[in-house]
Amino acid sequence: MKCIIIDDEKLAREVLSILILKSEKLVLLEQFSNAIDAIKYLNSNKVDLIFLDIHMPNFSGFDFVQTIKNPPKVILVTIDKNFALEAFNYNCISDYLIKPVLEERFNKAINRITIKRENFLVSLNSNDSSVKEIYVNIDKRLIKIEISLINFIQANGDYVLIKAEGTNYTVHTTLKKIEDKLPKTSFLKIHRSYIINMNKIIDIQDSTVLIGKDLIPVSKNNRPILMESLNLV
Repeated sequence: MKCIIIDDEKLAREVLSILILKSEKLVLLEQFSNAIDAIKYLNSNKVDLIFLDIHMPNFSGFDFVQTIKNPPKVILVTIDKNFALEAFNYNCISDYLIKPVLEERFNKAINRITIKRENFLVSLNSNDSSVKEIYVNIDKRLIKIEISLINFIQANGDYVLIKAEGTNYTVHTTLKKIEDKLPKTSFLKIHRSYIINMNKIIDIQDSTVLIGKDLIPVSKNNRPILMESLNLV
């Protein structure tokens, strides 16, 4: 994983640099003594992980996270234990290390992140393309729906709307049950109420995805997963 360090303390940056260089799972791209320079760097460079100090002059670590539009994974590094609960309010924050950072605790944090990342990529690329259709129960009839024709699925109370090319189906079931039947290579949950067919995306803009003539919301928590699953160039 490509990573950067943001910390106003030189010694803290040096300690993290040594630990990162010893890890076979990390590549250190840059280190910054202030958040502003880091933000400028992130505007034109892709980073998988940020080691972020909380206490910095004029711009705290939490200020930084709120400023970045689509932050990568973040590991907070601080001398203060009192911000652990606040850290849980941010989906991008994966761990919380107390200075001085011990190598064993550092490696544990990295292993936790890389295992989650590997599991996600495996599930995303799993060979489930053999699934060609699903059957849904509508008015006591089993209706076959071809997977390739589905645009998106929307939860609506005790029902889900399956919007396919030319036909809409309203089914008495849960979004989770539908999700379990769909191939993960092409379908992704981008909002608590929406699953989309990735092959049907026309455009992505800010917090919405355009499929056909429908604008579908993308939640803040799911947007990083969506962006990671795209074949970006």
